[in-house]
Amino acid sequence: MRPVWSGAVSFGLVTIPIKVLPATEDHSVSFRQIHTTDGGRIRYRKVCELDEKVLEQDEIGRAYEESKDHLVPIADEELDRLPLPTAKAIDVQAFVPAETLDPIRFGRPYYLQGDGAVAAKPYTLLREALERSANVAIAKFAWHGRERLGALRVVGDAIVLQALHWPDEIRSSQGLAPTGVELADSEVDEAITLMDAIGGADVSQYRDQYREAVEAVVQAKAAGVEPPETEAPAEAGGKVVDLMAALKDSVREARKARGEAPDGTAGEGEVHEMPSKPPKKKAAGKKGAAKTTAKTAKKAPAKKTARKRTAS
Repeated sequence: MRPVWSGAVSFGLVTIPIKVLPATEDHSVSFRQIHTTDGGRIRYRKVCELDEKVLEQDEIGRAYEESKDHLVPIADEELDRLPLPTAKAIDVQAFVPAETLDPIRFGRPYYLQGDGAVAAKPYTLLREALERSANVAIAKFAWHGRERLGALRVVGDAIVLQALHWPDEIRSSQGLAPTGVELADSEVDEAITLMDAIGGADVSQYRDQYREAVEAVVQAKAAGVEPPETEAPAEAGGKVVDLMAALKDSVREARKARGEAPDGTAGEGEVHEMPSKPPKKKAAGKKGAAKTTAKTAKKAPAKKTARKRTAS
């Protein structure tokens, strides 16, 4: 795994040399565009509009479009000379509780790897401080010609840089939710009952079934055989007339899928072991206990008589 950036984490007066590595990877199936008539590949070429020449990457620069007919060229060296403290460092600005960050602001995650022996102790120090305080570090960094905001948090034994969207990059959700809707408490309670009936799950058990189906089609066609037929998903239902009835039906179906009865108890589909017979030793022990009790009962009057005699 190749680093995508290298620099340092600036933590007060502490500097931690690091390498930045992608924390996720894309497993989706990619396709090439082809000419449907003859199967020829479609390629994109970067062509200059003035001389219609196909350009190599080292011939291509960048410019800012001030207006439709006016471009302002900007050289990479000019961007590199910008007076940004984050040009070569991930500069920690603040520490905040993790729960104060809205997940909608999270972008792509990156692993931070200590770069060399000199990074070992300060890297471990920052990781332990973040973990013990249950905080995340808010930091600024500059990549690919722009300054970004990120959060440093602990995942396993590593520090992760989670890219964050700037506040003005989050669109308002105002006006999206329906208004004027009245819900009875019983409907909300039934919805919570449905949530309980569906239950939780280990997220790691889920897999990309669409990708698997596409791969099966590709493999079949590559082998010259017919692709496997897949069952079409059920169509979405129409308008819900009785919401409470739909909730209750959903609860029953969810419990049935988990092998439970409609009331949430163990269903008929579950097999329970019959209680085993008590071992013979225990039975003998009970008889022995019964005999002992009988002997004690017989001896009891004698003790009472002895007490009377003693009293007289």
